[in-house]
Amino acid sequence: MQTKLSKAINLLRDLCAQFNAIHIDPLEKKWVTISLMVVGLLVGIITLDAFFHGVNPPSKVETIDSASLHLSKEFAEENLGVQVDGKGAVTIRMVAGRYSFFPKHIDVPAETPLTFRWVSMDVLHGVHIPMTNMSTMIVPGYVAEVSTTFPKPGEYPLLCNEYCGLGHNHMWSNISVIAKEDWKAPVKSPASGEQK
Repeated sequence: MQTKLSKAINLLRDLCAQFNAIHIDPLEKKWVTISLMVVGLLVGIITLDAFFHGVNPPSKVETIDSASLHLSKEFAEENLGVQVDGKGAVTIRMVAGRYSFFPKHIDVPAETPLTFRWVSMDVLHGVHIPMTNMSTMIVPGYVAEVSTTFPKPGEYPLLCNEYCGLGHNHMWSNISVIAKEDWKAPVKSPASGEQK
C-alpha cells in the first residue's frame, strides 16, 4: 500500500516539475489560477448546498426485469391502465415500447392526485404531457413514478420526448381528463380480470 502511495506522490511531483518546466507567461498563469479558483468555488458551493439541503442521488430505486414485464404481477397486461385501491388512491400503470405507450388511451379524473408508474420494455423513452409539469425518463430495468394532478378536464397527449428509433414520432398516447363528479372508476370483472 505504501509503495502505491509513494508512486502516486512521485508521479504527481513529476507532473508538477514538467508543468513548471514549460514557459507560461505570468499573465496566463494568473488567468489559469483565477479559472481554477472559480471552478473550485462553484464545486464547493454545489457540495455545501447538497449537504445542507439533503440533496442525494436517488436511493431505494425500484428495479424490474424488462424482459419479463408481461410475467410480472404489477405490469401484466391485465393490470395496465387506471386502478383505484381501497383508500381511493388512483394509480396508472403504463408500459412504453417501440413505438407506443400501453394502454393507448386512459380516462382519469380531474382535481385528483394521480400516481403514474411507467416501465420500458426495450430502450430509453421519455414521457411528456404538454401543458403540464409532467415529464420523466423511462429507463429500461427501472420503474419511473410521477405524481401529479390535472386541474381541469380536457384531452392531453402523452408524448415520447426521447429519441427511441425510426418510429419515434409516432409514439404517443392520449389521456382524457374527466370532471371529478362525472368520472367512474374502472371495475374489473372477477372472472376475466378485464376492466369495464
